[in-house]
Amino acid sequence: MAKLNLRGGWRWLSIVVIVLVATSGAQAGPLTDQLKDDLGRVFRVIEETSVARAGADGIDVAARRDAIRIAAAPFFDWREMASRSLARHWQARTETERAEFVQVFGELVHRAYISQLERYSGESIRYLSERIEGDLGVVSTRFVTKQAQEIPVDYRLLSRGGRWRVYDVSVEGVSLVNNYRSQFDKVIRSSSYPELVKRITDKEFASR
Repeated sequence: MAKLNLRGGWRWLSIVVIVLVATSGAQAGPLTDQLKDDLGRVFRVIEETSVARAGADGIDVAARRDAIRIAAAPFFDWREMASRSLARHWQARTETERAEFVQVFGELVHRAYISQLERYSGESIRYLSERIEGDLGVVSTRFVTKQAQEIPVDYRLLSRGGRWRVYDVSVEGVSLVNNYRSQFDKVIRSSSYPELVKRITDKEFASR
């Protein structure tokens, strides 16, 4: 059975993750300010649990990943991201199925996300602008590589309960949600929704 694959998405996801922990000057605004605070919290955990600070006893990899995961949790709107990734298939799900999918989807993203966080090596990000329309917002940034190449990265956010959370990230015009949506739809149409959940749970969704 072939594994699900993001078709070159490992480099793409690496950029997303590094941008999530990079910091630099930014234009003022409520979305940008909150984004910087959220990213700063994740970045501090990464620094505090780094190999350089671990000392002679080394690091507890599992504990480090748990700490990063907890710090990053408020950043994402997992339910919104999961529902948009399932698209039309979300409507056919019971509330119990939806709750289960939000959980397994979060696990899927975390498996790739956290392993990439540990590769951060000082790259930076430039915050360019933000747009707000009702309860939706976009923060446009540029990821700056070590070779001074600038890569467009847009964060799409939703305001819920008085807080902005990310429900999609677009790198060079390629959406995280759209990437997953096409993969999920293909599995469901060729097999079934339970098969999709099984593949995700069994870690058959390629992470590299």
